[in-house]
Formats: sequence, C-alpha cells, structure tokens
Amino acid sequence: MNYIVPLLEGAWVTVQLTVISTIGGAFFSFLFGVGRLSPNRAARYLSVGFIEVFRGTSLLVQLFWLYFALPLIGEALGINLRLPPVAAGALALSLNIGAYGAEVVRGALQAVPREQHEVAKALDFTPRQTLWRISLPQAIPEMMPSFGNLAVQNLKDTALVSLISLGDLAFKAEQIRNFTQDSTTIYAILLLMYFGMALVLTAIMKLLERSVGRWRAGGV
Repeated sequence: MNYIVPLLEGAWVTVQLTVISTIGGAFFSFLFGVGRLSPNRAARYLSVGFIEVFRGTSLLVQLFWLYFALPLIGEALGINLRLPPVAAGALALSLNIGAYGAEVVRGALQAVPREQHEVAKALDFTPRQTLWRISLPQAIPEMMPSFGNLAVQNLKDTALVSLISLGDLAFKAEQIRNFTQDSTTIYAILLLMYFGMALVLTAIMKLLERSVGRWRAGGV
C-alpha cells in the first residue's frame, strides 16, 4: 500500500491548521496580554479570566467542549452553534496557544524600562501612543523566541484534532494503521513527518525573529 499520498493529504490539513491557529493565537496573545495590563478593570479581569481558564484546563477538553458541548448549549438557546471540525480545531488551538502567548506578551511589556514610560509622559503621549510607539517596538523582539517555541508546540498539538474525526496527519496515519496493522512503519513515517514540519516551522520563526530584530535595529 502507498502510505505517502494519504499521509501527505493529512499533512496538508495539519499545515493549514497550524498556520490558522498560530495566527489566531498571536491575535489572542496580544489582545489579552495587553488587556492583562489595561487600567480598565473590566478588560483586566476578562483577560485574567481567559488566561487562567485556557492555561488551567486541558486542550483536549477545550476541543471536545467546542465541538460536542457548545452545539448542545446552542440547541437549548435555539441558536445554531455547531462548528465544523476545522473551525472547532482551529479555534481550540488558537485559544489555547493564545492563553500562553498572552503571558509572554505581558512579561515582555512589563520588561520595558519604566524610564521609557516616563519619557512618554514627558512627551505628553496618550497610553495608546505609549503602547504603540514605545512599548511594543521594544517588547516584540523579546517575545519572538518564546513565540517560536509556542508555534512548534502548536504544531504538535494539532494531532489532537484527529479525535474529532478531522482528517489531519495523525488521523490519516491511524486510518492506515488500522487497515494495514503496520504500526512500526506508519508511526516511524509519522514521527519523521512531524519532525520535518517542526524543523521547517522553526526555521521560519528564526527568519521572522531576525527580521524583527533588523526592523527594531533600523528603528533605533
């Protein structure tokens, strides 16, 4: 049996999920990481709640809740809340990585020297101007190594979406294994494919990290 073709089909689904959820995770990271430091009490409490819930619960449970439990709540309310497997998988991954990334954003923003904020006040910057012109340009380069690690972790976490019958790489591999009973070969190929994708993703994140570093150096 030719294992490569169906595994490549599954790998393409895994790549799409990784890209979508990593971008979504970055959005939630900045949204709730900045919100965690907001002077607005409601925004701060909402951000803390999001971070603690999604860091403190299992990604698998979050995935099952979005795919299986959320539609039941929708039915009770008379609303269609059923998500397609791809949407449920991407959203669960985005929320999960976003919760961890939010703490990365918070830490990097808090690491910006207080003198910089005092300069911004002297220049009569608003809090928003201080964030965009002072804090983020200095904090983003510090975030990149941690974001790279989170992106690779996110790639590996995509294997969980196979449990909601989404045809990713892990799902295709399990289908072939059940049909052929050739566990050694299938799992060896699977391991090498995930390792290869992780290497590519790591290289991309390193390039992005260097690009951000050059941008920061050019802005100084």
